[in-house]
Amino acid sequence: MAIQYPAGFQRTRWTIFGILVLSYMLVFFHRMVPGAVASDLMAAFGTSAAALGSLAAMYYFIYTAMQIPSGVLADTLGPRISVSLGGLVAGGGSIMLGMAETFDVASVGRFLVGLGVSVIFVGLMRSNAVWFSEREYGKISGLTILLGNVGSILAAAPLVWLLGFFTWREVFIGIGVLSIGLSLLTWILVRNSPEKSGFSSVREMEGLAPHAPSAVSAWKAFMAVFTNRSAWPGFWVNMGVTGNMFAFVGLWGIPLLRDVHGLSRADASNYTTVSLIGFALGVLLMGWASDRSGYRKPFVVSAAFISTLAWLSLLYLPWAPGWSAYLVFAFLGFSASGFVVGYAAVKEVCVPTSAGMAVALVNTGVFLGAAIMQPLFGWIIDQTWNGVMDGAVRIYAWADYANALWASVIFAAFALLVSFKVRETNCKNITHD
Repeated sequence: MAIQYPAGFQRTRWTIFGILVLSYMLVFFHRMVPGAVASDLMAAFGTSAAALGSLAAMYYFIYTAMQIPSGVLADTLGPRISVSLGGLVAGGGSIMLGMAETFDVASVGRFLVGLGVSVIFVGLMRSNAVWFSEREYGKISGLTILLGNVGSILAAAPLVWLLGFFTWREVFIGIGVLSIGLSLLTWILVRNSPEKSGFSSVREMEGLAPHAPSAVSAWKAFMAVFTNRSAWPGFWVNMGVTGNMFAFVGLWGIPLLRDVHGLSRADASNYTTVSLIGFALGVLLMGWASDRSGYRKPFVVSAAFISTLAWLSLLYLPWAPGWSAYLVFAFLGFSASGFVVGYAAVKEVCVPTSAGMAVALVNTGVFLGAAIMQPLFGWIIDQTWNGVMDGAVRIYAWADYANALWASVIFAAFALLVSFKVRETNCKNITHD
C-alpha cells in the first residue's frame, strides 16, 4: 500500500535531497578531475608519476581519515551543519589549488578539498535514512550515486572540452566559488529530519513505531559499529572494488590511453566517461534490483566477481581504441556498481541510530583503496620507465602500465574472497523487530 504523505512533505524532502546531491556531485568532480588535468599538473609542477599520484591521493588520504568522524558528525550535529561547513572548506581548498604556484601549496589545496568534501556523502546518506523509508533505501542510494556520478562524468570529457576555453586554474577557482554557494544554500534550506520541518517521522507515516533515540554516547555507538564483525566485509569489498576503480579512472586511465595508444586528452576522456556512465547506471540498477529481490549479499558477491574479470579483461584482452575499448572501460565502471548495496547491507546490521557511522565505516574502504592505489600505481610504472619525455611530461610504455594493473587484479580478487562474508539481511534491519 502506498504511503499517504502529508501536504508539503514530498516537496520538502526532495528539495533537501536535491541540494545535498548537488554538493555530492562536486565531491565526484573533485575525485575524478586529476585524470583530465594530469598532464597540466605534471607540466606545471614538474612531477613524476609517483608524485602526481601522491598529489591526487591527498584527497583520498584525508577523506579516508575523516570517514568515521564524518559519521559521528552526521549522527550528532546532523547533515545541515556538517555539509555546510564541509562545502566552505572544500571551496576554499579548490580556490587555493587553482592559484597554487608550487607543488606544496597545491598539495595543501588538494588536502583541504578532501577534508571539506569528506563529510558530504555520509551526511547525505544519513539524511536519506531519515527522509526515506527502509524499503526505499537501496533505490534512493542508487539514485544518489547515479546523480553524484554526473559530477564525475563532468570531470571527464565535458571538462576536457571546457579546458579549451578556460585554464585548469580557472576551472578550480570557479568550482570553489560554486561549492561555497552550495554550502550557504544547505544552511538555509536543509533540515536534519522530518521532525525538524514539522512532520512526523517516516516510520510513523508508515504506521510503525519511531526508532528510539540513542541512549549511548557517540563513542559507545562508534565502538558498537567498529566491533561489529558483520560490518567489516563491506569495508574490504569497497576497498578492492570501488576504490580500485576510482584510482584508475580518476587518474591513470587517460595517461594510459595517451601513452600507449597515442590518443589526445579529449579522445582518451571519452573512454573514462563511458566507464563512469557504466558505473552510474550500474549503481541505480543494483540498488533497485536489490530492493526488489529482497536480497543484498548476491549483488555484493557478483560485483566483486565482475570486477576481477574486468581488470583481467583490461590486462589480457586484445582491446584497442574503438568499440572494444569502450566495452572494456564500460565493463570496468559497471563492475564497481555493486558497492551501493553494501551501504544498505551495513546499515541493516547496525542499530538505526548509528546509520551514519555504519555507512562511514564501509565508505572508508572505498577511499583507503583509492588512496593506496593511486600512488602505488604511479610508483610501479616509475620503476620501469625508460626515460621517454614529451616536453615536461613523462611517457610510459604498455609494459609499465601492465605491471601496475596486476596490483588492481590482486585488489579485486581479495575483495571477491571477502565478499562471501557479507551477511544477508533480506533488506531489513536485523538489530530490531
